[in-house]
Amino acid sequence: MTTSKCIRGLLAAGTGFAALMALSAADAKPLAKTCGPKDHYVIGFSQANFKEPYRSHVNHELERLVKKYPQFKLVIADGQASDNTQVSQVENFLTQQVDILFISPFEAAPLTPVVSRVYKAGIPVIELDRKTNGDDYTSFVGGDNEKIAEEAGQYAKKLLPDGGDVAILEGLPSSSPAIERLDGFKKGIADDPKLKVVAVQPVDWMEDKAVTVFSAMLQAHPDIKLVYTSNDLAAAGAYIAAKQVGKEKKIKIIGTDGLPGPSGGIHSVAEGQWAATLVYPTGAAEALDLAKKILLDCASSVPRVVTVPTKLITPENAKEIYAKEKF
Repeated sequence: MTTSKCIRGLLAAGTGFAALMALSAADAKPLAKTCGPKDHYVIGFSQANFKEPYRSHVNHELERLVKKYPQFKLVIADGQASDNTQVSQVENFLTQQVDILFISPFEAAPLTPVVSRVYKAGIPVIELDRKTNGDDYTSFVGGDNEKIAEEAGQYAKKLLPDGGDVAILEGLPSSSPAIERLDGFKKGIADDPKLKVVAVQPVDWMEDKAVTVFSAMLQAHPDIKLVYTSNDLAAAGAYIAAKQVGKEKKIKIIGTDGLPGPSGGIHSVAEGQWAATLVYPTGAAEALDLAKKILLDCASSVPRVVTVPTKLITPENAKEIYAKEKF
């Protein structure tokens, strides 16, 4: 008897909703082909690149936290900021039949087809921080980029109550976080006509490019009072560019990532170099928890989106938070 015929029979017999739910639960299949607490599993993680400090921070957190799960073997591949390299890595993971795929796609569109093949092959896919296009993934783990950037915009209004010229250093424009952070910041300042965005340009998350781009912005718009950057590396580049023309104390810099360590954004705020940054969480703990549910607990479903909370770092809390950070 098919499931649908059985359900119709239960309803006709008046068996009730509880029996129907019990049948549905019994009929649901685990997300993973192989699962259970007694086996060992391989997690293949295709990381967009190892160059960005944020990416290294994610890797470090995953390697630290995966030790809580002795059944898991974590394999991290460096995408080298190359779509072709990352596609090849994901194809290798598919050939090797890893038990679950973690991925932070360098760019959304080029990685979508291969991720879709993995998903349709029955391998669960957890996307971290960056998304592919479409719906062929099991769960997305990350912060709410648009909301984070909107909060940055709202803080910008507090920093410049009398208004002024504002610049934006966007990330890699073909990646989902860059798009969402640009939109979010604009939304955050949209209701303040005194704030005027005079320059927007991508710097692809890179510090050296941020130095070059922001230097040019300052020449074209010497009255810039605040710059919002899509990541901490770009904020570091903006600070260098401002310092080169003696404006490091006059221009408010807002970063995004809130990385720990002496070269991270939290320390830069604590030292008074930047006005603020927002912690963008790695999602490592949440991703591994999903892997546990899927592989060890044999879950038949998990949340489609797991949003991890952020934190605004300002001069008021930076020193205290930096002192407590582990890095």
